[in-house]
Amino acid sequence: MSIIPALQWRYATKKMNGEKVSQDKVNSILEAARLAPTSSGLQPFEMIVITNQSLKEKIKAVAFNQSQLTDCSHLIIFAAWNYYDINRMNHYFDYYEKERDLPKGFSDNYKNGVIKQLTSMSLEDQFEHASRQVYIALGMALTEAGALEVDSIPMEGFINHEVDKLLNLEEKGLKSVVILPIGYRDAENDWQAELKKVRKTTSDMITYID
Repeated sequence: MSIIPALQWRYATKKMNGEKVSQDKVNSILEAARLAPTSSGLQPFEMIVITNQSLKEKIKAVAFNQSQLTDCSHLIIFAAWNYYDINRMNHYFDYYEKERDLPKGFSDNYKNGVIKQLTSMSLEDQFEHASRQVYIALGMALTEAGALEVDSIPMEGFINHEVDKLLNLEEKGLKSVVILPIGYRDAENDWQAELKKVRKTTSDMITYID
């Protein structure tokens, strides 16, 4: 079961037609992101799913008026932890032990090493590290959307602190990283819809070392 056809089908959709994506497909896209691998399994991010049109309009206003933000079916905001809070990490390891039926404290040595490593970084570097985990999950969501023939476009073109304010993310210890509108393409009005996909050749991208 190869994902290559899905990756060949998808593109960064510039115009969407407003058609709604079924909830089962939305759930599958979100589940793909939830199942993504992350450093030490911490999953230091959350996803906020927006269908409220008024809120989408407000986000559009701080995202250079990109039409996909309001013409999409669902708007998914990926928001990373603002830093590696010890309580949040302890909560994860408690959950990890419970889910695997391990004795409480079983993972303490590993947990303490992870906490020491991550909290030794500057707050800026901690957020940067958490943000990198977001992009692994984003890739999974993009791929699953493609497999379901749901259109999408990852967006960094927005004023992060304004989106954070609209969604009260600071109160949750989060900062927005990337936005993912999902929906269906308006092929007649999307200049990119019929263009050939352009990627570097394999020889330009891949080096084998024997």
